[in-house]
Amino acid sequence: MSPAALSPVLAIVGPTASGKTAAALALAARLPVEIISVDSALVYRGMDIGTAKPSTAEQAAAPHHLIDIRDPAQAYSAAEFATDAAALVNAIRARGRTPLLVGGTMLYLKALTDGLAAMPAANAAVRAEIEAEAAALGWPALHARLAQTDPATAARLAPLDGQRISRALEVWRVSGRTLTDWHATKKEANNSAPALTTRLISLEPMDRGWLHERIARRFDAMLAEGFIDEVTALRARGDLHADLPSMRCVGYRQAWQALDGDMPLAELRDRGVFATRQLARRQLTWLRGLDDRAVVAADAPDALEQVLRLADGVVA
Repeated sequence: MSPAALSPVLAIVGPTASGKTAAALALAARLPVEIISVDSALVYRGMDIGTAKPSTAEQAAAPHHLIDIRDPAQAYSAAEFATDAAALVNAIRARGRTPLLVGGTMLYLKALTDGLAAMPAANAAVRAEIEAEAAALGWPALHARLAQTDPATAARLAPLDGQRISRALEVWRVSGRTLTDWHATKKEANNSAPALTTRLISLEPMDRGWLHERIARRFDAMLAEGFIDEVTALRARGDLHADLPSMRCVGYRQAWQALDGDMPLAELRDRGVFATRQLARRQLTWLRGLDDRAVVAADAPDALEQVLRLADGVVA
């Protein structure tokens, strides 16, 4: 059995803006770790401001992996992440160092630790039907339909998250089984990533207002740093469009809409902050379903010290 399957792996997870990067860098200053990003937005090159990508100096403080590995025109799936991350875990352990998973894309983490069920393939005809219904009725109406057939999936999706609502409805219509049912299905060995034993440290604020304030401050900082110019430059390439996974990332979706004229540019800040808060809520919902996580109050004065103490129990 591979080292990746045998050795516990340390992970720092939590909602967006909860302090995961700071905690990871504090660990890197103390322990021999290499950081594996668990973030579906950080994989894209040229998307630095709107993703709050670790700075050059921060990335130099410890080895970072799975950042800037895809062009925004390309897709990167959870299955690809699981394969890449499992290989990195083995390589990092072979170097005598500790893999440290850091991020909030929980589907990526699930794919790595549990594997992925053999889901039905995409069906273009069914997806087109769903998109036509959404154009006529709106995504909130389709979200309500999803809640009738698959309430567990609907509970963790925002009413305007068209990409995921569409996929959940598509799976139901194609297979007659809900996405929740598929995720609960025992994974087939030939379709699963190598299993990992993971020690999860979850940064979860006790005061939701604390997180909301941090989200707002960070979005304001992004705007001040030139986020709109970043999205304008991406649009100017000519080969990107609003339906790509990269451009559906929170913040980028709203900026694209504003630059398209679908909403006033003056509303970008408030809509971006609202969408980021929704993302954080979905991440917290997912995290609270994990019984094996060690919760650290992200807004506690000694949060970093708590993380370090928990990590000491994992890293030899």
